[in-house]
Amino acid sequence: MDPRENGPWDVSEFEDDGVERLDLGALRIAPAEGIDVQVQVDEQSGKVAQLSFTMKGAAVQVQPYAAPRSGGIWDDVRGQIKQSINSNGGLVEEAEGPFGVELRAQVPSGDGSKALQPARFCGVEGPRWFLRAVFLGSAARASADAETLEAMVRNLVVVRGTEAMPVGAPLSLAVPQAPGEGAADGPPTPPSPFERGPEITETR
Repeated sequence: MDPRENGPWDVSEFEDDGVERLDLGALRIAPAEGIDVQVQVDEQSGKVAQLSFTMKGAAVQVQPYAAPRSGGIWDDVRGQIKQSINSNGGLVEEAEGPFGVELRAQVPSGDGSKALQPARFCGVEGPRWFLRAVFLGSAARASADAETLEAMVRNLVVVRGTEAMPVGAPLSLAVPQAPGEGAADGPPTPPSPFERGPEITETR
């Protein structure tokens, strides 16, 4: 089965379903009841540094990247994530998931303690793009929350653009015209080997 048979979609293959989506530049998002769209903005550049879909006790962070036409970037990325988690004292294993091969991990909580928290790293490859999704909290394991947030990811439409970009460069995200409310009660955010740029300085 094609992991993208039911989404996420490339804009070139997406058929209008009548849903009004938030336009964040490289991603178009279908809002869902009970899920907050949390956009964290870099104060200096004004660009989106991190995008999350959150609900009580669960969240998923998503980020699109430029990828080669030939595909295969998720294989390389998984190796980098595993090395990073292991070097930081976490635990990680590969498993088959709804988006194909994924990483199920226990990662440092980032609060200075030795406590570990669950995280699930998924990757989806499309035409010249790659989407990374990190499921946190109760969504890091098979659950109703995981299915709800997986549906949010599947409903994404990726707008890669035609410009040449280095492989692995993040696709540009912008604050939507009608952004959702940020969630204050989601799970803590683990350190990610794919976070780029300055620390988060503003949340809208």
